[in-house]
Amino acid sequence: MPSPSVPSAAPSPDVIVVGGGLIGLASAWRLAQAGLRVTVCDPTPGRRTSSVAAGMLAPVTEVEYGEESLLALNLASARAWPDFAAELEDASGLPAGLHASGTLSVAYDVDDAAVLSRLASYQRRLGLEVAELTGRETRKREPMLAVGVAAGLWVPSDHSVDNRKTVTALLAATERAGVTLVRQPVERVLVERDRVVGVRLEDGTAPVTDTVLVAAGPWSAQLAGVPEELRPPVRPVKGEVLRLRVPEAYRPVLSHTVRATARGFAVYLVPRPDGELVVGATTTELGYDTRVLAGGVFSLLRDARTVLPVTDELELVETVAGLRPATPDNAPVLGPSGLDGLLWATGHYRNGVLLTPVTAQVIAETITSGSLPRIAEPFVAERFTPGTVAS
Repeated sequence: MPSPSVPSAAPSPDVIVVGGGLIGLASAWRLAQAGLRVTVCDPTPGRRTSSVAAGMLAPVTEVEYGEESLLALNLASARAWPDFAAELEDASGLPAGLHASGTLSVAYDVDDAAVLSRLASYQRRLGLEVAELTGRETRKREPMLAVGVAAGLWVPSDHSVDNRKTVTALLAATERAGVTLVRQPVERVLVERDRVVGVRLEDGTAPVTDTVLVAAGPWSAQLAGVPEELRPPVRPVKGEVLRLRVPEAYRPVLSHTVRATARGFAVYLVPRPDGELVVGATTTELGYDTRVLAGGVFSLLRDARTVLPVTDELELVETVAGLRPATPDNAPVLGPSGLDGLLWATGHYRNGVLLTPVTAQVIAETITSGSLPRIAEPFVAERFTPGTVAS
């Protein structure tokens, strides 16, 4: 097990990463591959937001009106996922969890179908590959869907990943790459003469470095030592998720990820090859409350069984809530913070798993070259400063 604190005789890290979720671990791995000494600080790496997510890689089915810049970033990361997963498996000796199955968007009734049709028109205007299906065609792709399903939308390029397997593989890959994992929270960024000089850990130790990457998800803006005016507007958005177990006799209950709208309510069902079915997710703004509430579980089961009646016969094995790191424009905060030596990789909201490969590459390139890649320019923290327009 890695040492709980930085040994005094150890050389100072080139980069300290605050946060050991998917984004932090993947960034640390890429930085270590580039030859840098990297330390990741997190008391429970991979155990919070990164372990709760359903793992959808869905730039097409999750596209929102007016988010074209974010779509470009999402598509780039989706294209990077197969090579990222293959390289991660090679480096770790463990499965990365990628499941390339395509996604089926489903409309339960005629009103839901009208909404889905408008979305399909928008997706086609953006040049995205989608195919509209009748209710019968939709059920032919997924026979276990409810007989009342009115329409569907087939998206062959949207896939999923078992994010818990990805976390496990990244932990192994970072260890093999020489990354030091410190199982402590960072209490404060240390600043002298307007630049970062290190961090202070919970036990009082203060490892020295001239580069700190903050990848602490919804907790990023709470990090002490960062000037108030430079903190990005990242807030927690709660999401409850259910994990069900499909009996052997029913497998596969679904062959593709299903994103459904049932009487105006959205629900997604993400099948795993091992028989797990992930159902999510609620969206509530309750600060840092991660309690699983009865109402959230009820609404997810209600909507899931509406479109997939066999849900009633599946074992409920886990209910869990996580916090998505949201920003005012639903896009991440990447790169320089305005404080010399401090960088952000946070605010990924509902796209954290999807954006893991491209974020790690952006951060590694920025730190090693001193220049932010063009694809990340719209996502600098400076865009939230009044009067500033991102590139």
